[in-house]
Amino acid sequence: MLTGRYVELRMLPLSFREYRVGMINQGIEHGKRELFDRYLRDSSFPYTLQLAGKEKDIREYLQGIYNSILLKDVVARQRVSDVMMLESIIKFVFDNIGNLLSSSKIANTLTSSGRKVDQRTVEKYLQGLMDSLLVYQVKRYDIRGKQHLSNLGKYYVADLGLRSLLLGRGSRDLGHLLENVIYLELMRRGHEVYIGQMDSGEVDFVAQNTEGTTYFQVTASVLDDNTLRRELKPLQKINDNYPKILLTLDEIIPNRDYDGIRHLNALDWLLYE
Repeated sequence: MLTGRYVELRMLPLSFREYRVGMINQGIEHGKRELFDRYLRDSSFPYTLQLAGKEKDIREYLQGIYNSILLKDVVARQRVSDVMMLESIIKFVFDNIGNLLSSSKIANTLTSSGRKVDQRTVEKYLQGLMDSLLVYQVKRYDIRGKQHLSNLGKYYVADLGLRSLLLGRGSRDLGHLLENVIYLELMRRGHEVYIGQMDSGEVDFVAQNTEGTTYFQVTASVLDDNTLRRELKPLQKINDNYPKILLTLDEIIPNRDYDGIRHLNALDWLLYE
């Protein structure tokens, strides 16, 4: 007899490791960094592997996915009457991945730019985007107080190829794109993920599972000493003994340990961890 219970399975697009295997199976091999740039640019949806090198076909395929999610899913579920406003909200969120946002901030920003919308409508549309698994919300966590915070949060997108489709390839903040990839990978590896809040700054990700907690700081490069100090500072202020990891795209890492904080190449972590 059926009990009426359902198990929700959230399927994510290809990880970077899966993407690399798929490209090799297609007879295409690149260096890690070149392959990663392609992963960010083309999409992580599996079918795009068969379209490798066919930029026009990839864009048409992604446009079809976007139209399907937007028109058949979000619009229908949320009974959206203003599709253009929904698209404005999607583009705003896509353009601000890795930035702290709230529904009121989105509403105020769009209204001030001439697209009047109220906070409740933004909340409704955001919920539709999350229900469709087009975007993911990451809430904040007070590391010192060990409590979840309800105000503000960050959003990441299911596929960065869709982001490029909507915003153009010139809209690239490599650090935030890397954050997006790391967030999705942490979810794949079974973590509950939060934004870490400290008096001394922010920890990009607090990843929790049955084995404990791991803190992650993610940035494109720390070859500049000021950037390195800035990224290490919040991790150094954490007093517990859980692992602390700094992930960057730097290929040359002079020091792999800063008083217990491990510095790893992000692509190696994505491929081999």
